Amino acid sequence: MIDIPKSNKIRAIVTGVTGMVGEGVLHECLQSNDVEAVLIINRKPSGIVHPKLKEIVHGDFFNLKPIQDQLTGYNACYFCLGISSVGVKEPEYTGTTYTLTLHVAETLVNRNPEMTFCYVSGAGTDSTENGGSMWARVKGKTENDLMKLPFRQVFAFRPGYMHPTPGLKNTLSFVKYLSWMYPFFKRFFPNAVSTLAQVGQAMIKVTQFGYDKKVLEVRDIKIMADRQYV
Repeated sequence: MIDIPKSNKIRAIVTGVTGMVGEGVLHECLQSNDVEAVLIINRKPSGIVHPKLKEIVHGDFFNLKPIQDQLTGYNACYFCLGISSVGVKEPEYTGTTYTLTLHVAETLVNRNPEMTFCYVSGAGTDSTENGGSMWARVKGKTENDLMKLPFRQVFAFRPGYMHPTPGLKNTLSFVKYLSWMYPFFKRFFPNAVSTLAQVGQAMIKVTQFGYDKKVLEVRDIKIMADRQYV
């Protein structure tokens, strides 16, 4: 593991905070004493106000040149931006999932080579890039090519069902519908479910301390979220 001194506080960029996962990860960052500053980049204002939060409203994630000078000085990126593959053809899904993600990552690594980049992928992602599932292939290629960039660390997070954080506003409707079953899932399928809070906490800890795997499945996410350091 990489041991980053605790005096070196995290300065994180979080994307996708108008979605469920990004909002949950942002919530954990704002609550954490180990995170001293957070930058969020949105296509529209989030309405979130916090003393350590800065927001950039920027409409085109494929062209970050107008804001690139504001992206320097951060040592973590928690990339939670994404779309569902349901009803989306492969070229469009690839553009939003692969091309956009790599463009953002390449922009950031040129300015913050000591950054830890955490990418929210998904359970079942296909690292071979050759499987029959379109979304899994695209996610796998995205993971693989992110790993080639010269960041200090890159981690792919593959959560399954994420139990929402109470009080947050962007919980997906189908997640609300399933949330009552979480105790059942947790008991009988423990390696398929986590809380959204655990995902955010795990990102913070791998930034600080590293991890011996580059791809974190649900079990790894829960291990890191619960791990205590002194």
